[in-house]
Amino acid sequence: MRQHAPLLVIQNRVVLVGDGMKQAKEGRRMPGVKKLHQESENVSKGDYIFGHLFGAIGILVGYSRKWFCLPLFMNLQDGVQTILGWKKSKGEAETPSHVVQMIEQGFEAAKGFGQALLLLDRYFLSVPALERLNACHLASETRMHLVTKTKSNAVAYERPPAKKPGRGRPPKKGQSVKLKDLFTTHAADFQTTSLLLYDKEETVQFLCLDLLWGQRLYQELRFVLVVHEGRCSILVSTDLSLAATDITRLYSYRFKIECTFREMKQVTDAFGYRFWSKSMPKLNQYLRKEVTHPLEAVTNEQDRQRIQKTIQAIEGFVMCQCIAMGLLQLVALQFSGRMTGLFFRYLRTPSHAVVSEATVAAYLRKSIFRLFAQNPHLSITKIIKSKQENADAERDSLVS
Repeated sequence: MRQHAPLLVIQNRVVLVGDGMKQAKEGRRMPGVKKLHQESENVSKGDYIFGHLFGAIGILVGYSRKWFCLPLFMNLQDGVQTILGWKKSKGEAETPSHVVQMIEQGFEAAKGFGQALLLLDRYFLSVPALERLNACHLASETRMHLVTKTKSNAVAYERPPAKKPGRGRPPKKGQSVKLKDLFTTHAADFQTTSLLLYDKEETVQFLCLDLLWGQRLYQELRFVLVVHEGRCSILVSTDLSLAATDITRLYSYRFKIECTFREMKQVTDAFGYRFWSKSMPKLNQYLRKEVTHPLEAVTNEQDRQRIQKTIQAIEGFVMCQCIAMGLLQLVALQFSGRMTGLFFRYLRTPSHAVVSEATVAAYLRKSIFRLFAQNPHLSITKIIKSKQENADAERDSLVS
C-alpha cells in the first residue's frame, strides 16, 4: 500500500479510523437483521430502524490536499451472536460487544504496521474498550492508541493524594472534575492557535489536562477541551505524549470514514445485497427481550449451515465492495492529473487537486464503453464466442 499511496503518519504511527455503519434492511428471512437505534440530527430519520450493524476499519491515505479513508475491513457485529455461537464449543467465550470488537479489529489492523492511532467516535469511549486495549497490549508488542471524543457530561478525577501514614489501602482517585465546567472556571487558561481543520485554516482555543477516567478503572487519559466557532468539544487520547494540537487535528479526520460510507452507498451500491435463506426463521418485529429468539429453535445442522453461508455471502459481498472502493481511491490519487484533461463531469464544487471516487467511477465507465465502441473485436460477447469455438474445435480434435 505504501508504494501506491502515501499514508498519514504521526510520530511514526499510521492513522486508522473506525466506526459503525447501520444499513436498513427489511428482509424477513435475512440473518442479522435486528432493531437498531440511530442518533441523528436529521429529523427525517426515524429513531429506530430494522437492519444490519457493520463495523468498519479504514486507514488514511493521500496527501495534505486530499485524504481518503481506505476501507480495510468490514463485517457484521450485532444480531449474529447466536449464529456465531454455533461454531464455538461450550468452553469458548461469547462474542464480545460491538465496541470491543472495534478495538480488536483496529488492533489486528495495527499489527501490520507496528504502531497506529485509531480514531473513534465518542460512542466507543468506554471502560470495556480501554480494558480490551490494555489486554491487547499485554499480549502483543504492537502499540495502538485511541483518539476519540467524550460526552459533555463526562466526569474525570485528579491524581490521588499521597497516602497518609496508617492502615488502609491507598486511594485510587482524587477529587472529581466535571469537564464541562472547566470551559467557564478555567477560561483564562485556554491557549489560542491556528490549525488546519476540514481543509480550512481555523482559529481554536484549547486546554490540555491529564486526568483519571473510568469507574473502577481510573486510567490516566489526556483531555483536550476545544472551543471552535463558539462550540465546545472534549477530545480524549490514551497517548499522554501526543500534543493537544495533534489530537485536535487528528479528530477532524475522523469524518473521512463517513465520506467513505457515503461513496460506498451512492457510487458502488455496496449495501444493495439481497441474501436470505428459507432456513432462517421469520423476523418478528414485535419480539420482546425476555422472549427466546427464534434462532435458538434452529437445531438442524443443514439449516444452520445455510444460515451461516448466508452471513458469509453478505460479508463477502461487502468486502468486495471495500476492495472496489479502495481501487477507486488509489486511482484518484495516482491519476487525477490525467483525468482532468480527458474527461469532463459537472461538479458543484470541483476539485483541482485530487478527484473524488464518484468522478473516477464515471470516468472508468465512459472509458470502457468508448474502448468497446472503438474496438468492436474486444466485445465481450465476441470474446466469449471465440473461446467457445476454440474449445469446441479442441474437443473435436481430441475425439477424432
